[in-house]
Amino acid sequence: MEIEIATIGGYEEVGRQMTAVRAGNDIVIFDMGLNLSKVLIHDNIQTEGMHSLDLIDMDAIPDDRVMSDLDGEVRAIVPTHGHLDHIGAISKLAHRYDAPVVATPFTLELVRGEVEDEQKFGFENDLIKMDAGETMQIGDHGLELEFVNVTHSIVQAINPVLHTPEGAIVYGLDKRMDHTPVIGEPIDMKRFREIGREGNGVLCYIEDCTNANKQGRTPSENVAREHLRDTLYSMEDYTGGIVATTFSSHIARVKSLIEFAREIGRQPILLGRSMNHYSGTAQQVGIDFPSDVQTVGYRRAIDQTFERIMNDGKGNFLPVVTGHQGEPRAMLTRMARGETPYELDDGDKVVFSARVIPEPTNEGQRYQAEKLLGMQGARVYTDIHVSGHLCQEGHYEMLDALQPQHVIPAHQDLKGFSGYVDLAANQGYVVERDVHITSNGNIIQLA
Repeated sequence: MEIEIATIGGYEEVGRQMTAVRAGNDIVIFDMGLNLSKVLIHDNIQTEGMHSLDLIDMDAIPDDRVMSDLDGEVRAIVPTHGHLDHIGAISKLAHRYDAPVVATPFTLELVRGEVEDEQKFGFENDLIKMDAGETMQIGDHGLELEFVNVTHSIVQAINPVLHTPEGAIVYGLDKRMDHTPVIGEPIDMKRFREIGREGNGVLCYIEDCTNANKQGRTPSENVAREHLRDTLYSMEDYTGGIVATTFSSHIARVKSLIEFAREIGRQPILLGRSMNHYSGTAQQVGIDFPSDVQTVGYRRAIDQTFERIMNDGKGNFLPVVTGHQGEPRAMLTRMARGETPYELDDGDKVVFSARVIPEPTNEGQRYQAEKLLGMQGARVYTDIHVSGHLCQEGHYEMLDALQPQHVIPAHQDLKGFSGYVDLAANQGYVVERDVHITSNGNIIQLA
């Protein structure tokens, strides 16, 4: 059976992930993501009403025209998890393919929200739920799609595996090895080891290289939880304002913020449209998340909530707001500019439970936000966080578990790939023989 892999997006940057695997006449697409920084760099752009070709020209979504060079039928579109760099282009591109979107329940509900907001294209693709540990047949030629549970900075993340007669194709974006997650099950390393030794083994492993230049291993989410607990407990006697920000999609981290706010005697309130969206979706699909926390999503209601906080005393509340990357229209950035009724005073605490996404636009915006907060007298706490991506020791462990014949680095640029190429070489892999350094728009033939 002929096996081809089209590396469509995410092979020159962090963002706009999209990969297609052709096995015989059947094609499976993994991820259709957005490069959010290419959108944020422009003022007041609303992607919902934009044409896909305009977004492709902006390098904001994958250029999927290379799909015309694959001789087969698309059978499924499979997002690995609910981050926008993996699902943000589904509403713009999926309608071109007569194929269902197959995902875990939380991811599927986030996709549903994206396509409901879409203003340019109709969307008639079926939405199919599949849980980690389950499989489904693809086409009529012996292909099988399997979801293997992984841990990431969003719940219900999976690594999809396409089983073919030539061996398994493992799509390894995005994960860390968390054996004690705050929400959900640990990463299923037992199943990865089994896949590496079943039948013809693993033909190809496509790997996320976000942290491939970092030595050591990525800590568990429980490490970030205890760091956050220690930080907030240190503020227990402070009577002024405390504000926290994190990824709205990081349900485990938001849950920890809610719990620790209450333990130090403050009422947590989630503020911002994305906070409202992700927490509501988590509750909708039955994820273990507090159902009694106040969540406010719209601008006028948020400002009214800020007025109430100021009237009742900032020391009684802990607002959890959007804006951890310094996004210009996010809630924390508006607070830093003095554009909300919430007044920051000297000594007030701002807790960033998130690191900057390593991309120039985000780094510049986050720097500006922190400086503006400091100018108002706020004291900033940064990097109360653990990454959702493997560092080098995790990569070694995955290569040992899967023992793939071929490896394709992804989710970075050439500089970001370098660490992975070195560690793969330490395991006996050779560039151009079985490590394939590629770019967006290429097709690699493996069998």
